[in-house]
Amino acid sequence: MTAEGPPGRFVGGNGTGGDGAGEGLGLASADPSRTGLYGWDVALCVSGTVVSCENALVVAVLLGTPTFRAPMFLLIGSLAAADLLAGLGLVLHFASKYCLPFPQLRLVLVGLLVTAFTASINSLLAIAVDRYLSLYNALTYYSEGTVTRTHAMLLLAWGGALGLGLLPVLGWNCLDDLASCGVVCPLTKGHLVLLSASFFVVFALMLHLYARICRIVCRHAQQIALQRHLLATSHYVTTRKGIATLAVILGTFATCWVPFAVYCLLGDATYPPRYAYLTLLPATCNSVVNPVIYAFRQREIQKVLWAVCCCCCCSAKAPFGSRSPSDV
Repeated sequence: MTAEGPPGRFVGGNGTGGDGAGEGLGLASADPSRTGLYGWDVALCVSGTVVSCENALVVAVLLGTPTFRAPMFLLIGSLAAADLLAGLGLVLHFASKYCLPFPQLRLVLVGLLVTAFTASINSLLAIAVDRYLSLYNALTYYSEGTVTRTHAMLLLAWGGALGLGLLPVLGWNCLDDLASCGVVCPLTKGHLVLLSASFFVVFALMLHLYARICRIVCRHAQQIALQRHLLATSHYVTTRKGIATLAVILGTFATCWVPFAVYCLLGDATYPPRYAYLTLLPATCNSVVNPVIYAFRQREIQKVLWAVCCCCCCSAKAPFGSRSPSDV
């Protein structure tokens, strides 16, 4: 691969760039309109705007309601905060690419995006751990140890995400060596492989945890059915609903992130960048879906949102009934 063309642009092995081939997501050409990628960048910016608005609402509700201090709400808040940063990062990345094309600024924003998306995925794993422990250790879940454990999980989630996000800023980037770039410039191929490997480790842990949760839910549903002398069909319906919920959670997560993670492992800088956009856009959509799955399904959060929409502050101050995190 050779570096040619205007500053900030590199071309793949075919030596052409009129269709955007070889144009990294992190490096814009001197004339962005000629790359053929403006529409994809707009789509990412729109996605980031939607993500920011949704998750800002969740963060505002959680911060503005004193009753939302339980461990499961802390984890939901962590997820919403990470997705909010990701949405803002996408919008700022678009602005920097087409309005302030400074490589160092874009490097900082790419580091922010890596941190935010990694923290989002880590928060999803923390929620899965919390759900499992709430079922496995139901009698001791509401102890002081649960709060300490939640804080420890959040510290690990954000600490690991920050470490991966700082790598490009601290020098692990391809600004000075375009041959080492991966499918997302200015991230190196090695950095993207590390991120993809971390994702698959998290995904495997989530699959394991939700499989164990599924077994516990099925066993509990069977025991309740026997104790209450319910019909087998009732047990079947309850179990099926629980399994369907878990399938939606894992299916959505896999559909959004697996294509991009696989492409980061297999692709390199010589691949047409439209493929990177094609796999990255669904990944950003995961941050659009997360509030719907984890926050807006909460009855307590729904009450606050309805109270705000209807200007009924008294409803928002009403005491809420507790729910098991396994219902999140």
